[in-house]
Amino acid sequence: MGSTPTIFLARSFITMDDAVPRASAVAVEDGVIVAVGELNDVVDAVGPNHTIDETFAEHTVITGFIDQHLHPFLAASTLTTEIIAPEDWVLPERVHPAASTPVEFDERLVAAHDRLDDGEWLFSWGYHSLWHGDLSRQRLDALVGDRPCAIWQRSVHEWYINSAATEALGITPELMSGWGLASEQLDVDRGHYWENGWMLALGRYLMPVFLTEERMRVGLHQLIEYLHMNGVTAINEPGIYWAIEPWDMYQEILGAEDVPFYSTFMVEGRTQPVRRVEGEAALNESKTRIAEAGTTDKVAMLDRHVKLFCDGAIVSQLMQMAEPYLDEHGRPDPHHHGEWMMEPEDLRKAFDTYWDDDWQIHIHVNGDLGLEVLVEIIEDAQRRHPRDDHRTVIVHFANSTEALIDRIAATGSIVSANPYYPVGFADRYGAWGLGPERADNMVRAASVLQRDIPFSYHSDLPICASDPLAMASWGVNRITESGRVAAPEQRISVHDALRAITIESAFSWRREHDLGSISIGKKANFTVLADDPYEVDNLDMAGIRVLGTVFAGKWYPVPTDRADRRVAGHRGADVVSLFEHGACSSPGHLCGCEVAEYLAGVFTRLPA
Repeated sequence: MGSTPTIFLARSFITMDDAVPRASAVAVEDGVIVAVGELNDVVDAVGPNHTIDETFAEHTVITGFIDQHLHPFLAASTLTTEIIAPEDWVLPERVHPAASTPVEFDERLVAAHDRLDDGEWLFSWGYHSLWHGDLSRQRLDALVGDRPCAIWQRSVHEWYINSAATEALGITPELMSGWGLASEQLDVDRGHYWENGWMLALGRYLMPVFLTEERMRVGLHQLIEYLHMNGVTAINEPGIYWAIEPWDMYQEILGAEDVPFYSTFMVEGRTQPVRRVEGEAALNESKTRIAEAGTTDKVAMLDRHVKLFCDGAIVSQLMQMAEPYLDEHGRPDPHHHGEWMMEPEDLRKAFDTYWDDDWQIHIHVNGDLGLEVLVEIIEDAQRRHPRDDHRTVIVHFANSTEALIDRIAATGSIVSANPYYPVGFADRYGAWGLGPERADNMVRAASVLQRDIPFSYHSDLPICASDPLAMASWGVNRITESGRVAAPEQRISVHDALRAITIESAFSWRREHDLGSISIGKKANFTVLADDPYEVDNLDMAGIRVLGTVFAGKWYPVPTDRADRRVAGHRGADVVSLFEHGACSSPGHLCGCEVAEYLAGVFTRLPA
């Protein structure tokens, strides 16, 4: 005998399925949706042997939210440091209030320093020069003295370390020379390491000290709670670094029975050219990694998906721009330039290798010059080896032009963008770096949709909060730090924004057959809301209360205090006064006090 279907009732189910956009009842059997519609029709479909669940009868239920692109490794490690960032970070057990000035940054860092015992490392994430001033080894020495200190820049593409840390790790200019592009992206004297430079300098030397087993375990458990309180039911790590990331721990912790979301991963092809692994050898290495990963239904490698990189980080303003960066007077700045994460010819070789073997390729790109280089590579590949439904994903999509978007559409590529860029950075980048027009037009979402290009949103956690309602709200409103609207013509509809965090995200992974909408035959993953996002004021969208999620047909409520905390953070409340933000001993928070050797054996120097 089969199991008994459960019919869930709701004030309204938002299905994101154009065939049945709304419903009042959904039947689930063995974690799969078996009927959708009005109650009488659903009862007729499943027959008399069923149960009725009215838990959500007064609420709005939408298909489960998806974060198309985030980094469990980065989230677990950054969000367990002393966060000193330009914006509040509302986490399950702690609120980290924003630091908006250099003085606030220094005060917070010194306070963290004073809480630690002698000799303990101080780790912090969130620093940004446009809020916190210029940072260097010398400034850190003045603030924390001889305590080893490592600051992870807001973009996670840069690190700063002080003299004590430099000496403890044994880093010297001689050791860092002779490694090509990576050696050009670091400055030992200033304690600054960026893009490939930090991977070379710190991948082996700092990571075993920083990424301890305890930090990763605490961080991953916090990540689970964090994603759940924001209504997320599926995530994807776009490019696992096998030398660093603890795959066994992912399977153990993210794959636990009570974790209410799917975690998928794809291989990372950035380091293969650097390590002189190209062509058939690169493909074989990637295929071996996938085959040996030992995937499960809940924690899995995406087969034949690869992540590549083009230019530098948007948050650091290291993207490659066609026109010069500007200084604070609006004049070209000869000292400010972008960086390549993969040199264009290395990117072309890697792209062509995977393209010719019919892989789906996801490429990190941020500048309009970087995008131009990438689009030309895709165009050439299509002419040489035409492919239908290749779904090459242009990831992040910070800077673009209307002409480049036309070319993206012509190649059959798709876009997954981070909606936070104009909201969090347009004001500051307009004053320095990009200028107002380029800064306001970051993430031309409406232009992409006008060309019928498949379009999804992602957080790139920790680049922005993995809070899909907030992501949708940023796309709909585009309200900046100062309260103005950046490029109002690039705002998108509520419906398109909700598609971007559900069905379009699933489409970008080729998972539209089982995720992304409330449709017969798909996984019974829902996000339960107190209000209907189509009915509230657009400005209130981010603050809709997330009551919990249904994962594979099972209900996982969000604890009331966490739901309250999230809502308060989005409704303009003073999160510092509402919630005690604690100290080093707060639950779920570590300040770099644990110096274990757990991962020392798996870290390898890059390039090897």
